[in-house]
Amino acid sequence: MALWTSEEAAKATGGRATQAFDISGVSIDTRTIQPGDLFVALKDVRDGHEFVAQALDKGAAAALVSRIPEGVTADAPLLIVDEVLPALERLGAAARARMTGKVIGVTGSVGKTSTKEMLRAILSGQGKTHAAEASYNNHWGVPLTLARMPADTDFAVIEIGMNHPGEIAPLAKLARPDVAMITTVAPAHMAAFESLEGIAREKSDIFKGLVPGGVAVFNGDLEVSDILAAAWDGDTIRFGEDEACAAQLTSVELSDGATQGSAVIDTTHLEFRLSTAGRHFAANAVGCLAVAYALGLDLEKAAADLVLWAPPEGRGAREQVQLAVGAPVDLIDDAFNANPTSMAAALEVLAKAEPHDTGRRIAILGDMLELGEKERAIHEGLAALPWFAAVDAVHCVGPLMRALYDALPAERCGVWFETAKDAVPALQTLVGPGDVVLVKGSKGSKVSLLVDALRELGQVPQQTDER
Repeated sequence: MALWTSEEAAKATGGRATQAFDISGVSIDTRTIQPGDLFVALKDVRDGHEFVAQALDKGAAAALVSRIPEGVTADAPLLIVDEVLPALERLGAAARARMTGKVIGVTGSVGKTSTKEMLRAILSGQGKTHAAEASYNNHWGVPLTLARMPADTDFAVIEIGMNHPGEIAPLAKLARPDVAMITTVAPAHMAAFESLEGIAREKSDIFKGLVPGGVAVFNGDLEVSDILAAAWDGDTIRFGEDEACAAQLTSVELSDGATQGSAVIDTTHLEFRLSTAGRHFAANAVGCLAVAYALGLDLEKAAADLVLWAPPEGRGAREQVQLAVGAPVDLIDDAFNANPTSMAAALEVLAKAEPHDTGRRIAILGDMLELGEKERAIHEGLAALPWFAAVDAVHCVGPLMRALYDALPAERCGVWFETAKDAVPALQTLVGPGDVVLVKGSKGSKVSLLVDALRELGQVPQQTDER
């Protein structure tokens, strides 16, 4: 069965199909396009119209365009519209309108993508579930995720992000979630917001998209939880460790590579296990169980299925790198993003990890970006985190991390590097057999270069998460 016929797509977008075609998927990237996809010629760094001919050569069923591109004949399979991005938004809206299942929207300063994947894990056992494969949470990612959604989807998980005020509400109104979840509100993107309260108000705008009778699920352990509660006058569920939370995390125990948790959802007592370590993961797991409760699903099965989840690459995923000699290095890849909240959570995971043989706990920390005018003080303040006491060496990358480096006691200080690129040649001397190595920083700090370089020191990485 086609995802979209040319007639359906033309009606949804208000465009004109040059010929009849059936679409099995939707793509914006010729590098990953599959036969049968509709190629959407978005304009970014380069104009997607430049790649239409290549997309069709690779087997695209058609291309969504605003003009006939150079090198493409007028009788090629095209869906011609006035503007491409608004047309993609209309296609996403049409996908949402024809779907009779439930939509879950997820936002938050930390943990959106990990939580989206947790929800995928627990919802897939209770119905046909759709979610983006990557972190598609912006002005083109949300409509793209919706446009890819099959009509017979039972549950769709839509991740919604923001960098600046005013971004979340229109995306939430496009997705029209039945349940909307806010993982947490933390001092991220402070360069664009005056205060944590401002971030909370922007995050709470996800509730503006809730359908009538929808349920708002949010973290109840925050200073700004009351701001979130006030943003929706319908049903709400708080999750967290606070006794006032209807979905309460009653206990959490971290071990090397696993998390054991207990929760009470309304009056139901549940035990769950995660195949990775992280107190922050346990809190979001309870939020996911609150979503399952709001949807009227089998909570026992949802709790049991949490063990199927593992964090995505760059967000706490753990793997082994076998060096040429000696015990393997355990790599904790948390290089996709960073703010003070997630930094503390990642360092706790490292502190609980058990090195091999005579190995050490090593932290390689990159700059936390978009924190506003207090950024240097925030970096310096990390030195007070108790988890550093269990870390053998802290290597810092970037001009902001110099503030942390200078504040650490001498016995913890490793080496400071101006850039991640500068640190790459030194990795062989910083990391040794048996070590557990955490690499964490904002994406812009480019510490992912160090993750790649660590992998290259060894052979094929082996996943250590229990599945």
